[in-house]
Amino acid sequence: MTQSFTAIVHKEKKLYVAECPEIGTASQGHTIEEAVANLKEATELYLEEFPVKSVSHPILTTFEIPVHA
Repeated sequence: MTQSFTAIVHKEKKLYVAECPEIGTASQGHTIEEAVANLKEATELYLEEFPVKSVSHPILTTFEIPVHA
């Protein structure tokens, strides 16, 4: 059985940081793919120790604000 989770990825200096908002795990890598793979491994290990019965997926949207330069 598999379960879907969300990966939010952003760049910090030379590394990509991937976070799973449903579980609270995070990891990093030199590429997006590496960061997500590391996040997957970290989340699997976390869930082995602290299993969850249900997961609520976040709502992702965008918004705009004026920028004063």
